[in-house]
Amino acid sequence: MKQKLTVILLFMLAILNCQAQIDLNKVVKRSTKKAERNIENRVEKRIDNGVDKSLDAVEDGIDDTVKGDGKDKKQSGDKKTEKAAENQSGNENHNSKPADEKNQAEQPAQPEKQKPVLEWAKYDFVPGNEIIFEDNQAGEQNGEFPSKWDLSAGTFENAFFDGSSVIMFRKGNNNGLDGIVPMLKNYNEDYLPEEFTLEYDAYFEKPGLAYRIYLFDTKHQRNLDPGNNVSKRFYLRFFQNAADGKDITKGYYPGFTGANESKCQPGWRHIAISFNKRALKVYLDDARVLNIPNLEINPVGITLCFHNPSGTYNGYVKNIRIAKGAVPLYDKFLTDGKFITTGIRFDVNKSVIRPESMGTINYVVKMMQDHPELKFSVEGHTDSDGDDTSNMKLSESRARAVVEKMTELGISSDRLTSKGLGETKPLTGNDTPEGKAQNRRVEFVKF
Repeated sequence: MKQKLTVILLFMLAILNCQAQIDLNKVVKRSTKKAERNIENRVEKRIDNGVDKSLDAVEDGIDDTVKGDGKDKKQSGDKKTEKAAENQSGNENHNSKPADEKNQAEQPAQPEKQKPVLEWAKYDFVPGNEIIFEDNQAGEQNGEFPSKWDLSAGTFENAFFDGSSVIMFRKGNNNGLDGIVPMLKNYNEDYLPEEFTLEYDAYFEKPGLAYRIYLFDTKHQRNLDPGNNVSKRFYLRFFQNAADGKDITKGYYPGFTGANESKCQPGWRHIAISFNKRALKVYLDDARVLNIPNLEINPVGITLCFHNPSGTYNGYVKNIRIAKGAVPLYDKFLTDGKFITTGIRFDVNKSVIRPESMGTINYVVKMMQDHPELKFSVEGHTDSDGDDTSNMKLSESRARAVVEKMTELGISSDRLTSKGLGETKPLTGNDTPEGKAQNRRVEFVKF
């Protein structure tokens, strides 16, 4: 009997143990499922948060693009999107800084921008040395008509734009004929020599805008064109990324073609032309875009024009110079033991070399490479504006800057010295803009 009871008890304990094991398994399974659900919920929440942040960043980028003015704000939107992607992958380092401060903190350190003069290494434009006409807008009164010019057609006035004094072309749209002509004593005669250069800076705000140059004074020189047929007159036309002319095929700035030349980024171009008896070269910034061996016309004067098809935008020009072509610098050196150039230019009251100076500097560097026996003292000169002491220091630092640039370009430092002479040795009077420009010069003297 005892044995039976023992067997029964063992059997019941076994059953209870199995039931307990089954219940335990159920509990474990329920706990596991619950944990899985919790994990899934947390993952889904994390993903939702990441997606929301990404969408917020994208929307901010879209808003910036719509409200802003282009490239810089688009890049800012890209940075926000990258930050959102980092958050989505598990980076939860949030802060409570204001949006502007936060965006600024997120911007990576920008590499130092290369100085403009270094980008003009192949520029070969050398301006004439005898200055016929100079207008850097110094002393002009805003809102007044430019004092050194006469009106051919259209509306023009002095203005202050993009940090400097300029001549503003007021929404001209007279088939590109709204223009101004320089006021010269002999303006009704042929005042352009057989060799001359013309330079100015022009601002391009939108695609389709063009500046036009007639090699003819459209107001005062009608006696030189008895037919007075405007449609047959030769002109040059400058877009931001291309140039052409009457019966001249368009030439493009490097990297541009007819398909993308209208991709205009608001900014300045340095326009330069060089005429030598019959040959014409045309430059946009550091690139030669037209090279015409035989122009087949006689340039007699200058008219600066602005063409704006929509009539919506203004044109802006500054730093206009017309100069007579000089004897080649090396030939001048052989006869005089030195040569003088007004083609090396600097920022106002500074020793920062302007980019358009590189044509002259490149010419001298090539000359010294071709003639290793040459050694020069680089001598800086100023006009009479400012006090004597400041001008002396300025001329010294400018001469030194030229020497440093030439050594950067490969000329041994033992072949160059620098000296500043300030305003002590003027070539001409300082009572006209042309005279002052002639006195602001650099001389290369053999030693």
